Amino acid sequence: MDIFEVFARFPKQDDCIAYLEKVRWQGTPRCPYCKSSKQTPLPKEHRYHCNSCNTSYGVTVKTIFHRTRLPLQKWLLAVSLILNAKKGISARQLARHLKVNRNTAWRIGMQVRDAMYQPEHRNLLCGIVEMDETYVGGKPRRGSGKDVHIKHKCGRGTSKIPVVGMVERKGQVYAKVFGKSRLTLKKFSALVREKVDIQNTILMTDQYRSYLGMSRILPHKSIDHSIWYVRGDIHTNTIESFWALLKRGIVGQYHKVSLRHLPKYVDEFCYRYNHREQEDVFSLTIQRSLGAA
Repeated sequence: MDIFEVFARFPKQDDCIAYLEKVRWQGTPRCPYCKSSKQTPLPKEHRYHCNSCNTSYGVTVKTIFHRTRLPLQKWLLAVSLILNAKKGISARQLARHLKVNRNTAWRIGMQVRDAMYQPEHRNLLCGIVEMDETYVGGKPRRGSGKDVHIKHKCGRGTSKIPVVGMVERKGQVYAKVFGKSRLTLKKFSALVREKVDIQNTILMTDQYRSYLGMSRILPHKSIDHSIWYVRGDIHTNTIESFWALLKRGIVGQYHKVSLRHLPKYVDEFCYRYNHREQEDVFSLTIQRSLGAA
C-alpha cells in the first residue's frame, strides 16, 4: 500500500480506529488486560469498558501505537513509507514527510521495526542455503599521536561490527548481529543448528576457516574467491546481494547505526526482503503491530 492509498482509505481518525479494530479483534473486542469479551462500548471516546476487570481500553492498548498523541493516519503513513523504502528511510526524511520533529520520527521508526522483529517469526531455512558474514561501521577517524601511523584493516581484520547471514536460494534470509565477539566455528555451528533444517539443506560458503568444519553437521560446499566467484551452482552471490542492500541502506540513509540498535535495522532489511513478493505486506505489518499475527 502506498501513501495515496493510505490517504484514500484512512482520511480521518475514525477510519483508522475502525481499521485497527477490524484487524485486531475481527468484530469482537477483547480486553487486553484480562482477555474478557464482556465490554460496554464508549463510542464518544472510541474506547470500551471491561465489565470483568473494570478498566477502560482502546484498540491501541499494548501495541506500538499505545499512548500516542499523533493522529493514527501519520502512523499508517509511516508504515507505508518504511515498507516501500527498499534501502530504508532516515528519521529526518520521515520527519519531513510526516511533519513531525526528528525525535518523534525516530521513535515511530523504531516502533515499526519492533513489528518487524524476525526471530519469533522464522521457519527453518532449507534447500540450498548460502552463508556469509559482513562488517558494518564507518571508517575510523584519523587519530593523533600513536594512531596517526596505524593502518586500519579491512574485512575480517577490521574492528567493525560483524553480522552473519544465511539465505535460501529464491527464498528467505536470516541475519544476526554478533557484536564485538569473535566469529568461530562453534558459534557458526550453533546458528546453523538453530535456523537451518540440516537434514534437507546444502550449505554454500566461502573458504573462511571458521566454516571448514561445517561438513560434520550437514552437506557443505565452498567457493574459493581468490580463484573464482561462481563454480557451477556453488556461489554466495545471493547473500552478497542482500549485504549490498543492507550496507547501501546504512551508508546512504542512516549514515551511522549504534551497536545497541543495529539488530533492529538488520531485522528491518530482513523483513522487507522476506516479504518482497507478498502483495499485502502492509496489512501483515499492521497485524504484527497489533499483536494479531
